[in-house]
Amino acid sequence: MPGKERRRGGGRYPAAAAMGLTTNLGPETVPDAFWGEHTSPVSRALLSSAVQCFARTGFHATTTRDITAVVGLSPGSLYVHFPSKEAVLFQIARTGHERALEALTSPPDDGDAGLRIRRLVAAHVSWHARHHTVARVCQYELAALEPDHFAEVLALRQRFSAVVHTAVERGVRDGVFDVPDVDRTVRAILSLGVDLVRWYRLDGADSPETLGESYAELAARMLGAASPAG
Repeated sequence: MPGKERRRGGGRYPAAAAMGLTTNLGPETVPDAFWGEHTSPVSRALLSSAVQCFARTGFHATTTRDITAVVGLSPGSLYVHFPSKEAVLFQIARTGHERALEALTSPPDDGDAGLRIRRLVAAHVSWHARHHTVARVCQYELAALEPDHFAEVLALRQRFSAVVHTAVERGVRDGVFDVPDVDRTVRAILSLGVDLVRWYRLDGADSPETLGESYAELAARMLGAASPAG
């Protein structure tokens, strides 16, 4: 089908190219612990394989054979562990958003609005860089989710906005930030972490932590915050 053609082994991926996505994803692998202790080893392997397939070719162009071949199983074996290919995508999207939210909410809050936003952005950006392949699936394949599953993931995404919105709003209230529209600013800040999944590679010039610190400074300047002393 036009727009779905792909060749293995360094072939062409028109869907990815149309979105400006690199198809050379680099060395990232998804650790087993990412999926949680209650996920079986076979399910973990299938999820990790699906991440790579969905990130390279998209959900609709990926077949169950593509996913199971990587782990040496027959195409029908996927349905022993998941009710559908969409259920695989949903578990990836839900887990990815949960892990990213954990990273976003982990930095301590000592009451300094400028430092708080830097920590939030650094955590958000470095997580998306460290897990850029999972994050790519979470950002670009959500339209394939069934309505109930999409609604659950959307609720998680709204929590990201709420965390950053609270931090920016507090900075504005305290006179630390100078922004004309908090909502637009929050969307711009969150997009810093989201956009990098199109192009980032772990074996590139910047480590996730370096990129996180750099983007944190960009966000602070966007907000009109002074650099921290020292």
